[in-house]
Amino acid sequence: MCGIAGFYNYQTTKQDQSTTTILRRMLTRIKHRGPDQSGIYLNNSVGLGSARLSIVDLNNGTMPMSNSDDSLWIVFNGEIFNHIELRKELEAKQHSFKTHSDTEVIVHLYEEYGPKFVDKLNGQFAIAIWDNVKEELFLARDRVGIRPLYYTEVRETIVFASEIKSMLEFPGFKPKLSAKAISEYFTFWTSLSPATVFEDVFEVPPGNYMIINKYSKDITTYWELPLYKPNEYKYTKVEEAIKEFETIFSDAVELRMKADVQVAAYLSGGLDSSVTTSFIKKISPDRLRTFSIGFTEKDYDESHYQNIAADYFKTEHTSISCGPNDIADNFGNMVWHSEAPLLRTAPIPMGLLAKSVRDENIKVVITGEGADELLGGYNIFKETKIRRFWAKDPTSKYRPLLLKKLYPYLPQMKNANSNVLKMFFGYKLLETGSPIYSHLLRWHNTSRINNYLTKEYRNAIGEYDPIAAIEQKFDKKLEGLDSLGKAQWIEINLFMSGYLLSSQGDRMGMANSIEGRYPFLDHRVIEFCMSLHPDLKLNGLNEKYLLKILMKDRLPDAILNRSKQAYRAPIRSAFVPDELPPYLEKMLSEEAITQAGIFNPNHVKQLLQKMRSKNQVSEIDNMAITAILSVQILNDLFINRSIQELNDNELVNLDKTVIDY
Repeated sequence: MCGIAGFYNYQTTKQDQSTTTILRRMLTRIKHRGPDQSGIYLNNSVGLGSARLSIVDLNNGTMPMSNSDDSLWIVFNGEIFNHIELRKELEAKQHSFKTHSDTEVIVHLYEEYGPKFVDKLNGQFAIAIWDNVKEELFLARDRVGIRPLYYTEVRETIVFASEIKSMLEFPGFKPKLSAKAISEYFTFWTSLSPATVFEDVFEVPPGNYMIINKYSKDITTYWELPLYKPNEYKYTKVEEAIKEFETIFSDAVELRMKADVQVAAYLSGGLDSSVTTSFIKKISPDRLRTFSIGFTEKDYDESHYQNIAADYFKTEHTSISCGPNDIADNFGNMVWHSEAPLLRTAPIPMGLLAKSVRDENIKVVITGEGADELLGGYNIFKETKIRRFWAKDPTSKYRPLLLKKLYPYLPQMKNANSNVLKMFFGYKLLETGSPIYSHLLRWHNTSRINNYLTKEYRNAIGEYDPIAAIEQKFDKKLEGLDSLGKAQWIEINLFMSGYLLSSQGDRMGMANSIEGRYPFLDHRVIEFCMSLHPDLKLNGLNEKYLLKILMKDRLPDAILNRSKQAYRAPIRSAFVPDELPPYLEKMLSEEAITQAGIFNPNHVKQLLQKMRSKNQVSEIDNMAITAILSVQILNDLFINRSIQELNDNELVNLDKTVIDY
């Protein structure tokens, strides 16, 4: 795994010695992504840089790397899990190799097949290739956005990087927060791709590649989440579906165990991580290191189930605990790594968990992300099913009561009667024809955070309504799908890519130089799961039905049959104690709120008073304080540039320098 950065001046002006320093500074900002080696390639038009975390071919995989005649140069962040098979295919076509790295395989694939080589990759990646003959830059990102890749334009130069903070070291880059994107974050928890929270800074969307030359910037979609209508399901019987899933998933796990370093696993105590651990142990019965995190507050803690799983699999297990002070102390640093507004504190424990792995000198962990999205695990899928059932008899006193089973961890749900549930869950109940029906209630509630913005910011947003925009955008796309398929498509394309794999995934892992690998997000597993009849995923209100049938007698009953518990972390106890860390206290001060000009200081003051009182605090209140604090920090770090300046003594050393003038 690595961090990559670079630029392409399509006016082709001569580079000078300072260009090397610029690239080194850009790489230094993201050296946490690749602390092992660094290298650059420079010619008159382009600069490519890599900060490498060595996992495959430890001694010979230093980047940038070229093909045989040096006409193509590559920097690459990620892993290609089928690179050995692809190498054999290329060798049969007379390609010769100097290393055993997956990076070199990529550049030869590009030479042989052109941009469409990405269809052959099974992996997680962000790729930059410079073609010296065509004088064009190729950028590509994996199918579901596991690895990040951003770009912007500064004068006549395209600047790209794994993380936006790298761009802060490019002369002339002056980021500005986007009011429109903030309104999207305060609705969807993410911005709508390719936008980011910064104006004129974009991501290469998942499943896309980009070709840039002096004449054009063309983006091509090479993969999309497959959609199946009710008469198109490939699997309707559980027996044949189980057999096929086990074959595909077993291979996906085995591929992700390939590395020249030790591979560990997260073991959360839930079904997903237990399934991946079970498959790992079956493929490789040797000693396995597993890691988990618990919480000092019992409402969030799953340590009991983690211990059951670790004892069952007989792994060498490491568990750490997280309290409110840990979240407060690390929040500012995690926002710096996330580079986006946060509406929950859950990324911080994931960062602490990754640190515990790195402290044991391990670089790679296998995790269970993706199972909830692909196999109907989230409560929002059940909630949608119940609301649709309720909508058929909207005056019923009993149908809303089904919703109480979904959120036992929410205080306001425990004693809620039918009228309270109708008020809470009845928003647009009868609009079942909407393509985004599953998410209307969640987005409506979350969007109330926009009320904390100043009048100036709300004016900048204007008439733009993120929910209306996305409903119009998805209407034709989701036409004719079953209700679960629609909800899954939204959850995977927005929440999973824009938040789960970013703020809670890649960024927390790579902040600690840890690479996460996700067997459920192998594209073959994704395509298989989307072809299942919905009853094989969400059977009644029984989530992940296929997995539970498959794993019967292969997991402890306490884990297999436990009720779904959402992964959450403390908010109120972290952000409203008697004493906050000085930096957070400063960011929430009336002076800082007023100076930033993003949030109404009176509204923020009222929120803080409510959270410090003994009154009941809602989930929206918790999300609002997290959102306000995270945006304040983003503004301070990226716009005000309160970050520590780099000096020449701390710039990364270059293990490889190629100057091609």
